[in-house]
Amino acid sequence: MPKPWTSELIIKSLGVAKCNGSMAAAKEDLPLEKAIEVAKQKADDLTGNSIKALTCEVIGTCVSMRVKIDGHWPKDALEIIKRGEWDSRFE
Repeated sequence: MPKPWTSELIIKSLGVAKCNGSMAAAKEDLPLEKAIEVAKQKADDLTGNSIKALTCEVIGTCVSMRVKIDGHWPKDALEIIKRGEWDSRFE
């Protein structure tokens, strides 16, 4: 995967040195708009065909990093996106 890695861009967007390793200690919360920015930066390296799909890939990285999206665990955020509840935020 070409550098910078998606995880590095997420950490930079959060303004932290590193993310917590356990679910219990997880406190990082990335705004959806920051995830969209990371998706735009990585667009040439990801496989999605829309900003929404690219952002979903970035949020997938947040799953393993234990980073919430707008206060939601990443899998829940992906469900919200799938239901179209945040569609206006991708325009």
